[in-house]
Amino acid sequence: MTDSIMSKAATMEIPINSNGDTGTLPEDDSLEQDLQQVMVSGPNLNETSIVSGGYGGTAEGIISTSSIKGSNMHHSSSSSSSMTAEEASRGVAVEKIETVKKWGLNTYKCTKQMISERFGRGSRTVDLELEAQIEVLRDTKKKYENVLRLARALTNHFYNMVQTQHALGDTFADLSQKSPELRDEFGYNAETQKLLCKNGETLLGAVNFFVSSINTLVNKTMEDSLMTIKMYEGARLEFDAYRSDLEELSLGPKDAVAMARIDAAQQQYQVQKDKYERLRSDVIIKLKFLEENKVKVMHKQLLLFHNAISAYFAGNQQQLEQTLKQFNIKLRPPGADKPSWLEEQ
Repeated sequence: MTDSIMSKAATMEIPINSNGDTGTLPEDDSLEQDLQQVMVSGPNLNETSIVSGGYGGTAEGIISTSSIKGSNMHHSSSSSSSMTAEEASRGVAVEKIETVKKWGLNTYKCTKQMISERFGRGSRTVDLELEAQIEVLRDTKKKYENVLRLARALTNHFYNMVQTQHALGDTFADLSQKSPELRDEFGYNAETQKLLCKNGETLLGAVNFFVSSINTLVNKTMEDSLMTIKMYEGARLEFDAYRSDLEELSLGPKDAVAMARIDAAQQQYQVQKDKYERLRSDVIIKLKFLEENKVKVMHKQLLLFHNAISAYFAGNQQQLEQTLKQFNIKLRPPGADKPSWLEEQ
């Protein structure tokens, strides 16, 4: 029986495409039945080969089924890895959506609380002592900014005056050489202007140090404290928003769904309360250290400014130089502000 079937199969060519799939066979019922019987009584498919030619052809057309199985396994492995990457990207997208959702809900609650406070419908947490200290800091910063602006204006005007004195001294010195009849008079004035110019540069060093210290105090130290205060005020608003939300839920029904929402609101309220109290403590500590630092810095800088100005207008060059040494101020040599040609490249 098997020999007759195989003789039939040998007389027909089974076309195989590039994927190893057989082409369409002619509609022969007897051949189909015989092939079905061979499939039942034949060998295991894992041990057979697909022949791409007639029966008894060369081994070049034989394709091992184990290689096809391995190819399928490789395709399955790559598919599983691609599915894993897709699941990971999907997880990241879901996480981002949840983050945006939480942010939107938080923004809605805070906006609602802010509007309620503006129109006097909602309650807000108030720390009278701390808020008074914050207002004092903001007012102090404005006044110190005005001092800084005026000190910079004084520095600019005085710098222009020193430059004018320097040019005037050079002109007097030149005229003393070209005017023999007024040589002494021009010479005296030239020396005076050069001395004033030198003392003026010394005073500029002291005033610049004063301006730099005030700038650091105002735009770095005070600004850092105000940034912490801004975070504290934001945490206060969030705390009041979640507190109001919890109070509204507590006044509603007490069924199972409502109790679950109350429990969730209670947890969020506790988180916001801890954040608010932590930032409140940070603000109190920063305000305390800021006040101590401000007194220390301004005591030194005001003493420097007074001694330098007094010594300059008294014409006491020795005291002026001693003041700079007392506060460890080193003057820049002439032309130090201008970068070298190598630095400009």
